[in-house]
Amino acid sequence: MASVYDLKPRFQALLRPLVDSLARRGVTANQVTIAAVLLSFIGGGLIAWRPFEAWPLLLLPLILLARMGLNAIDGMLAREHGQQSKLGALLNELGDVMSDAALYLPLAWVPMVYVPLIEGIVVLAVVSEMAGVVAVQIGAKRQYQGPMGKSDRALWFGALGLALGLGVEAGNWINWGLGVMLALLIVTIVNRARGALKETHAA
Repeated sequence: MASVYDLKPRFQALLRPLVDSLARRGVTANQVTIAAVLLSFIGGGLIAWRPFEAWPLLLLPLILLARMGLNAIDGMLAREHGQQSKLGALLNELGDVMSDAALYLPLAWVPMVYVPLIEGIVVLAVVSEMAGVVAVQIGAKRQYQGPMGKSDRALWFGALGLALGLGVEAGNWINWGLGVMLALLIVTIVNRARGALKETHAA
């Protein structure tokens, strides 16, 4: 199914000059990974601190875009500049789920948001990433299928933050959107599990 992840090659091509420059300056993939996690905790902390104000929500899409950029950069540094490591693999996977939780859980305090929906999305986001990683244990590649992968979640939550930050009146439309995300996360988990099994059967 279609996913924002499909745009990753073009995004990487735009970032490659910056990545090469960072590599020449001695910046490591692990440093970039940690920076992305810290940025997510700062963004989530601002929302939790001021959940009834617009400016933290306006920052959310910018933080998510920056995080996506950092996530792409750390992977490119690792693969294209000989920085792959076991520690890096751990930081990358753990950093993603920690960042999701840090950024999205504070949205539960935003007016009109139904708390169990946010909690469910964060839990299923972790499960979806686990489904992608566990594929490696059965002899398949890391799975990234959508329709609600990491980049897709960033797009949806970024749009939500932008709308509320610009003054769109909060209402039940928020929870309808979150409900759709929840359903698409279930589809994502199934797609990743099926993709892993299909790959191993083909082998």
